[in-house]
Amino acid sequence: MKILIIGGGMGGTILANNLARRLHTELQDGKARITMLSASERHMYQPGLLYVALGRMMPDELYRDQRRLLEPQIDFHVDPVEEFALDQHQVRTKSGKTYPYDVLVIATGSRIFPQGVPGLQENAEFFYTEESALRMCKRLREFEGGRVVIAVGVPHKCPMAPLEITFMLYDYFKDRGILDKTRIHYTYPIGRTHSLENVAKWATPEFDRLGITYETLFNMKEIDGRGKVVHSEEGTEAPYDLLIAIPAHKGMEVIEKNGLGKSGWIPTHRHRLNMEGRDDVFVLGDTTNLPISKAGSTAHFEADALAENLAAMVKIGSAVRDYDGKVFCFIEAGKDRATYAMFNYQNPPNPKPPTKAVHWFKTAYNKLYWASARGLL
Repeated sequence: MKILIIGGGMGGTILANNLARRLHTELQDGKARITMLSASERHMYQPGLLYVALGRMMPDELYRDQRRLLEPQIDFHVDPVEEFALDQHQVRTKSGKTYPYDVLVIATGSRIFPQGVPGLQENAEFFYTEESALRMCKRLREFEGGRVVIAVGVPHKCPMAPLEITFMLYDYFKDRGILDKTRIHYTYPIGRTHSLENVAKWATPEFDRLGITYETLFNMKEIDGRGKVVHSEEGTEAPYDLLIAIPAHKGMEVIEKNGLGKSGWIPTHRHRLNMEGRDDVFVLGDTTNLPISKAGSTAHFEADALAENLAAMVKIGSAVRDYDGKVFCFIEAGKDRATYAMFNYQNPPNPKPPTKAVHWFKTAYNKLYWASARGLL
């Protein structure tokens, strides 16, 4: 069986390594083959960008060589896919090569789309790319006080990011001695401070305790950079001296161009993880249209389930388990406290009071990530 994995992010990497171990004998005997196509020779630890923006990590800490993260039996190529010919069971790449498959896994990830809101890209600070995180770090160092607005677009990667940056900025300004000259105002697109109800019930009293103001039902319409005002679709305004944005995300352009899914999100079966209407095409992580968090842990747990199923398909001809929607998200609640949200399709999250212990566990995971990507955790 020829298994072709498109994308070398967390989901694709964990899947490939997990499969390579499960199918060790079949790979040796030529009964299975695993090929990965990636757009980059480097693998980025994307959650670390938040810490880069606050000066707590350096960019070189975020990267590892992708080839060295993969089991040696995996055939790896830096050759981005340009055309998906699903009816012909093959893809065509930038180099002009054609790769056939028996099973295709699409794990191409997502991208920020700030240009969807006029003025956002030119006037806001982000932390979703290395370049924008470094720019935000510099801007924060230069900031001497004023009104800071956190504006959130949907959908976005990492559901806890708006809360994390808000709480971490509070401690950042406190440590710099400018908290008394700074006001933090948080906005969110729906009628509470987070999409997950129990997370909102935890976060809102925390905002109140810290004096962080907030406005819900606030969907960004446009940014007036000259007047320094965020205008909402609801007709309200949020004036700012410093604008921090969580931009809306879209799937990758190649998915849109090939007509595989609206806004780059591929319609995916919530339990089997196959592309709707295709039994030989599977989807992982941010690329799915599933109504669950676009987070690294989502890709991780999906990859675990899919690896078990694909290995079973090779060995016994059928899948053996369902993905249950499992997600686990750390929530940084400042510079040295954190909590977490764990949930699935059936059970909502129930965050506990933040502790230093959970923060240190999160910090440790920043280092353990590379073992996780190898499929060892």
